[in-house]
Amino acid sequence: MKKIEAIIKPFKLDDVREALSDIGVTGLTVSEVKGFGRQKGHTELYRGAEYVVDFLPKIKLEIVLAEEQVEGCIEAITKAAHTGRIGDGKIFVTPIEQVIRIRTGEEGEAAV
Repeated sequence: MKKIEAIIKPFKLDDVREALSDIGVTGLTVSEVKGFGRQKGHTELYRGAEYVVDFLPKIKLEIVLAEEQVEGCIEAITKAAHTGRIGDGKIFVTPIEQVIRIRTGEEGEAAV
């Protein structure tokens, strides 16, 4: 099993969720996060005063899948989240050693 973590632009969440649903992804966790990469921050004007926004709002998706679903998931996220501009995001893939469903005690892929 693998865990996919994707950092995307907030306005792309619905597109990505729909794309994942279309390929059969049944569950994911969504968090509102802030951060920066090459995009850095930007300067804004508020009541006549200029200030720097260092951390930009992003969405973090976490998905645990069977290994054979990973490539399709990556492709779906990449296509749906792509704008062609800086700050489109990143996808991280890590191995998962064990999954346990608390309610039933199921383990492994059956617990996902």
